[in-house]
Amino acid sequence: MDELKASIRHVPDFPKAGILFYDITTLLQKPEGLRAAIDQLSSPFEAAGIDVVVGVESRGFIFGAAVADRIGAGFIPVRKPGKLPAKTVRQTYALEYGTDSLEIHADAVTNGQRVLIVDDLLATGGTAAATADLVKGLGGHVQAFAFLIELVGLDGRKRLGDHQVHSVMKY
Repeated sequence: MDELKASIRHVPDFPKAGILFYDITTLLQKPEGLRAAIDQLSSPFEAAGIDVVVGVESRGFIFGAAVADRIGAGFIPVRKPGKLPAKTVRQTYALEYGTDSLEIHADAVTNGQRVLIVDDLLATGGTAAATADLVKGLGGHVQAFAFLIELVGLDGRKRLGDHQVHSVMKY
């Protein structure tokens, strides 16, 4: 875990003053770091019966697709508005530094599918909760959330209800 943490660059005042950004690109550059991160994200869900992994734009795509492959599930992207080509459903949510919206294809999740939501970072929980709302709105069952990094002091878990939350690293 210490090796993974040491591979992450800290960038102060990004994307705005007062925010400390945890830059995972330095971890992704190292094959052993990328492999270890995917292993740690995937292992709790290998026998969980997950049907699809939902990855949140954009860093959630990196990990979500790899996790889906490892656990034998499909992959669904959740994107910023206007990026998906077919009919979408939108959810607006609060960030720690503003508001944003996410979209999913209206036919991406089928009724009753077991879903794992994957992203790189859990901060205030707004993005993850909005993603869960999109999945639930389409009839999916959120089984768990998996994050590479959790910023514990921001208490984002509270917004995710009683779902299992797996974080590889905590700050």
